[in-house]
Amino acid sequence: MAHYFTYFPKMYYDAVQDGSTSPVLVTDILRRVKVRDGLKNESVVFDKHQIIAGDTPETVSYRLYETVDYYWTILLMNNIKDRYYDWPLSEQQFESYVNGKYSNPLAIHHYEITQSSGPTTSLDNTHLIEVNSTTSGALSVSNYEYERRLQDKKSLIKVLKPEYLSQFVEEFVKLVRS
Repeated sequence: MAHYFTYFPKMYYDAVQDGSTSPVLVTDILRRVKVRDGLKNESVVFDKHQIIAGDTPETVSYRLYETVDYYWTILLMNNIKDRYYDWPLSEQQFESYVNGKYSNPLAIHHYEITQSSGPTTSLDNTHLIEVNSTTSGALSVSNYEYERRLQDKKSLIKVLKPEYLSQFVEEFVKLVRS
């Protein structure tokens, strides 16, 4: 199977190379394709997948599709543009990141309470709302805990079910070449 950039069209680019001013054939990497918002919410097409320590987009692709070649579908489906900060960090990277970002990782980042309407519990803390420190019942959240929650959120991703992969790639190729 072809790799991500092989799907992109070629174009001539006027570049000075070795003293020559002849146009050079290059891959048009400025092409962009966005996954339709409606498709991202189609539960029939996707599975939720929990990233485990040490996973990379390539290892997830291999585990799900038996090849590393579809790593880009995982990145695209989850709107991951920066593999370092949009993908879950290893424990060592996380600790280094938090300690580098905050002079005191255990200092208070914000305060929150459980919302009074709608769900009052959740696995991903969506039932909590940020409030002022003077709000009755407000609990503090440290910088460390805040960053840990962001990492946990990043570790639950959407992946295409294998039976829809070839259809998705076909549509992607059609869009990127148009």
